[in-house]
Amino acid sequence: MIKAAILGYGNIGRGIEWAVSAAPDMELTYVFTRRNPADLLIKSSAKVVNVTDIEKYMDEIDVLFLCGGSATDLPEQTPKYAEMFNVVDSFDTHARIPEHFGNVDAAAKKGGKVGIISVGWDPGMFSLNRLYANVILPEGKDYTFWGRGVSQGHSDAIRRVEGVQDARQYTCPVPEAVEAVRSGKNPELTTRQKHTRECYVVLKEGADAAKVEAEIKNMPNYFSDYDTTVTFISQEELNEKHAGIPHGGMVIRTGCTGWNGEMKHKIEYSLELDSNPEFTSSVLVAYGRAAVKMNKEGMTGCKTVFDVAPAYLAVQSGEELRAHLL
Repeated sequence: MIKAAILGYGNIGRGIEWAVSAAPDMELTYVFTRRNPADLLIKSSAKVVNVTDIEKYMDEIDVLFLCGGSATDLPEQTPKYAEMFNVVDSFDTHARIPEHFGNVDAAAKKGGKVGIISVGWDPGMFSLNRLYANVILPEGKDYTFWGRGVSQGHSDAIRRVEGVQDARQYTCPVPEAVEAVRSGKNPELTTRQKHTRECYVVLKEGADAAKVEAEIKNMPNYFSDYDTTVTFISQEELNEKHAGIPHGGMVIRTGCTGWNGEMKHKIEYSLELDSNPEFTSSVLVAYGRAAVKMNKEGMTGCKTVFDVAPAYLAVQSGEELRAHLL
């Protein structure tokens, strides 16, 4: 059995707790938290431990799932713990992935471990589908649309703005842009033309609404390149109307083949998710299995979904995969 552990018990952490329980080859042994362990109620039989003691458990854990946010947690945590454990994270700030990769790669190689970063559905499953579509249709164009759905990373980034008590952010495809792509028009679309962002924000008492709104709309890598609306609501309204975490989207590549490009093709991969964190957690657990297998084969350093052969994700043997899925 693969001995798994979680650092952070938010939406992703709770999703991983369930996903590990559903995996026939894994067991959850520890949940590490920055909170008082006695105050944390979990559903599994794993032991809850304060993160300050995590180094004591290096020999008892095969893979550590890092469940913090991409804004401030993972850039610090993943390199730190990749030196001690095989780790998997869901770092989703696309513009900073090369930097994050470099930091994790150095740490994981130093510790002789495998760190798989940016796992989830985008980056993650969508990334794989972009790669497959590009190599199959080298003459073509890529289009990725997200939503309408709640972005956990963007919501977390808003909650870290001074004066914000709580927030949900929805990413919304522009319908005209999606239709233009599906109809084969191959439009040139800017970031702003493809999506809008809707932010529902609960202010702390006494917070300056205008200042909060300006900081959100001008946040680089998150909102500055989009048409963004910020709506201030009460905590009660947020809880009532925005409690769920649905998401989804699609990756589309249009291309052509033939000497004169006369054969037109379209590849589309889409997701409709009732729960963004639970789906993301299920992807993380599959890649946790891969991290352990790869490390046992002697691999070290940072990896992304591009570097992981599909067979490493599966519980089944190669013989079973060839017989039933190939």
